[in-house]
Amino acid sequence: MFVHYKDTRFPIKIWLKGLENIEESCLEQAKHLASLPFIHKWVCLMPDTHTGKGMPIGGVIATNNVIIPNAVGVDIGCGMNFIDTNIQLDDIKEIITGNGSLIQLIINNFMRNIPVNQARHKEKQPSEVLDRALGELDKYEKNPGLLPLIEDGYYQVGTLGGGNHFVELQADDDGYLCIMIHSGSRHMGKAVCDFFQNKARELNTKYYSMVPDEYRLAFLPVDSEKGREYIHWMQLSMDYAFENRARMMEVAKQAFYDAVTKHTQLNVVFGEEINCHHNYAAIENHFGKNVWVHRKGANRARVGDKAVIPGAMGSYSYVVKGLGNPDSFCSSSHGAGRAYSRTGAKQAFTVEQVMVDLKNQGVVLGKTKKQDVAEECRFAYKDIDTVMENQRDLVEPVRRLKTVGVLKG
Repeated sequence: MFVHYKDTRFPIKIWLKGLENIEESCLEQAKHLASLPFIHKWVCLMPDTHTGKGMPIGGVIATNNVIIPNAVGVDIGCGMNFIDTNIQLDDIKEIITGNGSLIQLIINNFMRNIPVNQARHKEKQPSEVLDRALGELDKYEKNPGLLPLIEDGYYQVGTLGGGNHFVELQADDDGYLCIMIHSGSRHMGKAVCDFFQNKARELNTKYYSMVPDEYRLAFLPVDSEKGREYIHWMQLSMDYAFENRARMMEVAKQAFYDAVTKHTQLNVVFGEEINCHHNYAAIENHFGKNVWVHRKGANRARVGDKAVIPGAMGSYSYVVKGLGNPDSFCSSSHGAGRAYSRTGAKQAFTVEQVMVDLKNQGVVLGKTKKQDVAEECRFAYKDIDTVMENQRDLVEPVRRLKTVGVLKG
């Protein structure tokens, strides 16, 4: 759907069938983006779009020579990691161990070995990304207030966080088990975003920016000192998020391997990992021009790009290949998208309803506190299959997966 309002500079392209399917507040944020003077071509809203901070989640923009911290978001580098196995669900689902079913044992192993929520490692963990940052401190030392993030990061690498982040054991349509992880840059990304959003506001006020402060879209010219500093810290956060997911995947693979080989005679083989960001900005060439593409809750989907689009626990998720649609700046949705806010979900659905729903589907839940489980139930999200139908011109589904067990913060 293509919309051009009289009071905006640029049109908005929306991958939904009608404006009735989008929140008014989300559309208002899109209009703010479409009013910015440095937008390239148009503003894109993916089919999972919903209201965010400044810019809609599920939004994509390309900009000329500026970068917007709030258009990247607070969890810089948040994304997905996925791997498949040669083990079929039917071969292990009936196996009982001393700690319940084998599926329960695998999820318990995830819980035991992957810190969640505010938990962190008690000792420093190895990190090639942070080691490299310490060797390149000239990139970061102009922002001494952020430097403690590097040291702190050694204790958080390989940890899940909370909210909508998860580690799932899934089965595809052929019954093969897979592992999927959703997480980001932990505290680092939020601290970086908040710091540079404030710096951008200060500079925009000082130089009488034409972008109203209430839009929450303060920007930094990429060739300015603060713009270059933000890009360094953003890239560090992205690399750290990538490493964080990879480290958790190593732990999850070992937990799966140990449980299956201990209780069966099966030989476990893992496939190729897919590790991709969906909160970031990068310089790309679109319509003959080098521009800064901001994907806030969106995957890159160039021709052949592999990406992961999760639903919600208890629903379906998808592995996809990009189709390289230029109208979306080669992007796609990053998930199903929220239908209810976290508060709204807890008001609409009880803990008992969610637990019964998961039990009826045979989903094993690993979660220390159940009081907020409704925030992340499948009813709190849009229908993933509707989202996939609305982006048939953006990605090709290559694998559908269903939740078998899930670790949540």
